[in-house]
Amino acid sequence: MIELLRRRRSIRKYRSEQIAPESVELLMEAALRASSSRGINPWEFILVDDPAIIDQLAATKTHGSGFLKGAPLAIVVCADSRKSDVWVEDCSIAAIIIQMTALSLGLGSCWAQIRNRQHDDQQSAEVYLQELLGLPEEIKVECILGIGHPAEERRALFRRTNYSGARSNITAGLQKRRRTREHRTFSLGPGICRRGMNELPDRLFDLTFTEAGVSLASGGDLPTVS
Repeated sequence: MIELLRRRRSIRKYRSEQIAPESVELLMEAALRASSSRGINPWEFILVDDPAIIDQLAATKTHGSGFLKGAPLAIVVCADSRKSDVWVEDCSIAAIIIQMTALSLGLGSCWAQIRNRQHDDQQSAEVYLQELLGLPEEIKVECILGIGHPAEERRALFRRTNYSGARSNITAGLQKRRRTREHRTFSLGPGICRRGMNELPDRLFDLTFTEAGVSLASGGDLPTVS
């Protein structure tokens, strides 16, 4: 994982070749295995491979989404906001897991932020997507991921990590000792666990691209909606 993190760069230019169906399935499996608060899994993932629809996704924002135009696959990461008050965090976790999995498969990706962004002076980027994809108001959109075989090379950032900004989980007593002694203990803290599905089925879903080029995979009982 650390090697992937060192290599990961935002890739905005893609070759025209399609992504293998097996790779798309792995991307969705990775997304559906993402942790979520209390195992609620509020996220939903809309897969788009139709170039005409991807062109419309590329126009979601005036700046920052145009790179999607050349992507063979776009994944709209959204969630049912009624299910969880931390859907933003849950979507963010799932999105970065998709991106890291894409890198492990030799694919490039880039995140186009949607939440709190504008389509134009009159309409938000989220409302634009809700209308384009037929999403109800309660389905909130976090981002769109463009994914494809890289058509650009970006040098990995093998830079030294500055740990001066990292702080440990220390008690009040340790804070007093910190004045006279440097501490290099970094802890994630107690009680970190993942709740939810203990076992995942061998096949999480049937991936189906409709004529419109859109299919949806979601948490819970993992249905596919066309």
